[in-house]
Amino acid sequence: MKKLITFFSLVPAFLMAQGTNQKEYRSILYRNDSIPIVFNMTVREKDGRQEWIIRNAEERLTVDSIRRVGDSLYIDMPFFDSRLRVKTDKEGTMRGFWYKGTTAADAVMPFEAKPRVEWRFQSVKGKARYNVSGRYAVQFTRPDGTKRKSVAEFRQTGNRLTGTFLNPSGDYRYLEGIVTGDSLMLSCFDGSHAYYFGARIESSKRLVSGGFWAGLTHYEPWEAARDTRVEVDKSGAMMELKPGEERIHFRYPDLDSTLISLSDERFRNKVVVVQLMGSWCPNCMDETAFLSKWYKENRQHGVEVVALAYEYSTDFRKASITLKKFQQRHQVTYPMLNTGVSSADPLRTEKTLPAFSPIKAFPTTIFIGKDGKVKKVHPGYNGPGTGIHHEAFKKEFEETIRALLNQG
Repeated sequence: MKKLITFFSLVPAFLMAQGTNQKEYRSILYRNDSIPIVFNMTVREKDGRQEWIIRNAEERLTVDSIRRVGDSLYIDMPFFDSRLRVKTDKEGTMRGFWYKGTTAADAVMPFEAKPRVEWRFQSVKGKARYNVSGRYAVQFTRPDGTKRKSVAEFRQTGNRLTGTFLNPSGDYRYLEGIVTGDSLMLSCFDGSHAYYFGARIESSKRLVSGGFWAGLTHYEPWEAARDTRVEVDKSGAMMELKPGEERIHFRYPDLDSTLISLSDERFRNKVVVVQLMGSWCPNCMDETAFLSKWYKENRQHGVEVVALAYEYSTDFRKASITLKKFQQRHQVTYPMLNTGVSSADPLRTEKTLPAFSPIKAFPTTIFIGKDGKVKKVHPGYNGPGTGIHHEAFKKEFEETIRALLNQG
């Protein structure tokens, strides 16, 4: 087993000579088209070990798995099949690569982090000419030319801008950036997402010439119009029971290879929440954080939770290693089952939940009553980055469970 070490051994002495235990960095991931995806992070000492704190708006993502191999530093992201490999020069700049697991080969992006730089984006056009705070109807254009609708919510204070985009399957989590002159810029990095959004502000009600750059190569143009009443259309993300079906059946191994089925005694005469998820999915990460805490506080009321995982890899051992890291970070105490079916498999539904129409969104949550019948299906997850929408989801979740518990 490779030894975990403190990062201080690779940080130049002058960075630590100022008597402080933390330093700020401006970090950049470079796409194939040289478009930079920028984020901020803090490097600090805690209990004699090094931590990286990746910052996106209100989110603070702690990264504490760090090891040295030769003259390189390996940083494992806490949730995803994602890691950084870097070297530090004498000025304290870190350079290397970000590796992200995919259904095929790893995606690899050059990485750079410069110390003592706290800004994310510079106000190159001066003060903001507009305040874009509010709700917008958004239209993205996919690479194949088809359109997809979304909803954006922004919060602007001076030049600083935060917000997110809400989609049928979930949200783009915590975005942070600025408004400078007639331009807006937003970005995030969380180990899975690496996003940059830019647009020109045509007026206080319209955003044009938008661009969405994701990961290594993905790009979509977008535009938006202020609309306080626009809602996310989730109809295209719904999965439904096929005619004549009322129940679902499955039997899969947990992460210790113990087979678990809905017919097991632990689920009998209980309300059961079935979570369709993957460790690669940031919205699944947010939902798991919620479900893990909720389950510990409420399982005594006659409720069980079970996760069905659809990973990139169909190799049980490889997928389970990633899932265990995910499980441990969120302290999940409900069963997480490895279906052995890839998230990209076009027959993933037929192979795992044949009573349903195709799975269209990760996560998707299935609510089963005490009689063993499917009562409700909820596609997607509005995470904490969506503010009031996250609170609305939690309220709806509680009301659904309460109603099912009250049924005979």
